[in-house]
Amino acid sequence: MGLRAYQILTCVSFFVLFPVIHCWGNDGHVAVCRIAQSRLREAAADAVKQLLPESADNDLGSVCTWADHVKFHYHWSSALHFIDTPDNLCTYQYNRDCKDEDGVKGRCVAGAINNYTTQLLSYNSASSSHSEYNLTEALLFLSHFIGDIHQPLHVGFTSDRGGNTIDVHWYTRKQVLHHVWDNNIIETAEERFYNSNIDGLVDAIQQNITTDWADLVKKWETCSANNTACPDVYASEGIKAACDWAYKGVSEGSVLEEQDISHSECSNRLRSRSKTRRKLITSAFTIIVYDITILLKLLTLYQMILTNLDELS
Repeated sequence: MGLRAYQILTCVSFFVLFPVIHCWGNDGHVAVCRIAQSRLREAAADAVKQLLPESADNDLGSVCTWADHVKFHYHWSSALHFIDTPDNLCTYQYNRDCKDEDGVKGRCVAGAINNYTTQLLSYNSASSSHSEYNLTEALLFLSHFIGDIHQPLHVGFTSDRGGNTIDVHWYTRKQVLHHVWDNNIIETAEERFYNSNIDGLVDAIQQNITTDWADLVKKWETCSANNTACPDVYASEGIKAACDWAYKGVSEGSVLEEQDISHSECSNRLRSRSKTRRKLITSAFTIIVYDITILLKLLTLYQMILTNLDELS
């Protein structure tokens, strides 16, 4: 069995062992990857198609949650989904913060993005099957981690593990704060505006790329100093968002609600007037903007890594 066949077989076996569980946390990743893939230029799209396992049927979104499921088998990968920063500083520094619980440097989501970007830079269409890396896994990990690093509380405070030890209520349902931001806020918006159909959300974001958010696209696609990936920038944005939105006004037992969001507001730079018993403001707009930011940055990475294949050969 050749290396390429072994790599694909390995990935497919994980899809069987860890089937996709359909919830909003997954839907967010799926939407981001599908939109990004749909906007790839031909060379990049061909490269993604070649690297995807056959079982994905050329749908990057269908395997964009793979990294969440394999972390229970790839135990070493669990630390790569998040960054813990010092409490209440609301800042991120790579040398200070990018490490796992044992203090091993580089083992965080920012380090993982750097690593898998480097691996994908070794891609060329003629010899991908002989790469020293498993480029299929590199593609799936990178696609997922670009999403994770932008989600509020994946870059959070150390003491509460990114909001995982703060018990709150989303309306009447008891949740941890991290789960509210990973799932509940957008799940509510998805149910209210799109009949719990991910395709409706994808279509709305696609439309906003070319209309309401068109002027912001270039800014979202910019990576400082012409770097291929800017995970330190993304992580700094993430902890600021966590402080400005997710942690602000929240304490143990807070009741979080989201109200008065019209469909027109949601599809046109969604604005919300939110009310909580502890004066916390949350909105689906925030997460939807993160989704569009994620997919454009992911798109930019793919374009830079996987286009100009002759030059990479």
